[in-house]
Amino acid sequence: MGGDHAAGLAAPGPVGLEFDPFSEAFFADPHPVYRLMRERQPVYYSERHDFHALTRYDDVSTALKDWETFSSARGVDLESIKKGAVAPAGIIALDPPDQTRLRVLVSRAFTPRAILGLEPMVKEVIDRRLDALGDTFDAVEDFSALFPIEIISRMLGIPPERHAFVRRSVDRMLARRDSLAMSDDQLAVAIELGAYYYTLCVERRDNLGDDMISRLIAAEVERDDGTRLGLTDVEIASFVSLLGNAGSETVTKLVANAFVLFFQNPDQWRLLQENPALIPRAVEEILRFDPPVSYVGRYATRDVTLHGRTIPRGGAVLLAIGAATRDEAAYADPDRFDITRPVRHNLGFGYGVHNCLGAALARIESRLALTEMLRRMPTYRVDLSGLQRVRMANVRGFAHVPVEVVGR
Repeated sequence: MGGDHAAGLAAPGPVGLEFDPFSEAFFADPHPVYRLMRERQPVYYSERHDFHALTRYDDVSTALKDWETFSSARGVDLESIKKGAVAPAGIIALDPPDQTRLRVLVSRAFTPRAILGLEPMVKEVIDRRLDALGDTFDAVEDFSALFPIEIISRMLGIPPERHAFVRRSVDRMLARRDSLAMSDDQLAVAIELGAYYYTLCVERRDNLGDDMISRLIAAEVERDDGTRLGLTDVEIASFVSLLGNAGSETVTKLVANAFVLFFQNPDQWRLLQENPALIPRAVEEILRFDPPVSYVGRYATRDVTLHGRTIPRGGAVLLAIGAATRDEAAYADPDRFDITRPVRHNLGFGYGVHNCLGAALARIESRLALTEMLRRMPTYRVDLSGLQRVRMANVRGFAHVPVEVVGR
């Protein structure tokens, strides 16, 4: 997997490589250049886009935990970080102690009991989407892009008639071509979606229901002075936006990757058929092998020297999760897709204080989707010539995966 196409990514430079997270080569296959970066420049600097990148597992995992040095307070994408402004309220763009306060409140909607209680609903949505498929379908457009956004929208209390609007808006906002910045059209979409979430929160305060927005409105914690503190409508809307984005895109890309990876590795598909108990481990291996979130951005709060190179205070830093999860120092034979691989802490859903709150839900969705794939389509083909990749900020994955079921 991930053949050696480094020449296609290389450009004249000190070590003959260039990492451009907005290039066609990156979206097609970043792993050859990631390998060179780990070997030759573990602290890489991009003159074109003015950022540093960390690619080794130990460096990335340490940086993800060290929020005091590698801060999220300016956002997690290059565009926001390079603007240098304080990010708007939102748990993903805050560091402790503000992040801790929000996380304590928000985590009440993601307790193990609450997530496990969602499993029947998740299975019902996945089953219904699969029931509608014929023998030929697009694994993304007809399945993996549909069920995660329906699940998260139902959890949040978004009306069914607005689910498609949310999914289209998220796709349009995250798309990138050759620029860090969103276009004027994308900014308009982001504003429209944010305004919708805010309006929904305001309306829900007068009509609480059995949904996550209502629970977030009702959630309070006690301060040291004895006063009770809840979330503002802006904070709730920001978190709803995060869930709508991450809750749909991550699982969409992970499940689409599953179709492709198991078709390209039929021995692993047979192994899973023989031992379905490996499904949770298979989910972890898909997440490790090609994580949907290939990198996250931070800014350095102080000068940081690693491997003989200094990241200056205020500089943008990309923590290349997709490179770290293929680090030879962390994983034996990392370019081999192996669902029996011993489980190590998976960086695919973050680490430390910014570990994804929705990770447990994403794992349940992926596990149930893979279980039904195994049962309903024991033999299938993917038209590799028809595969198309997305071009999105921070995200890698497929936009189209043509599938034909040849055995049931």
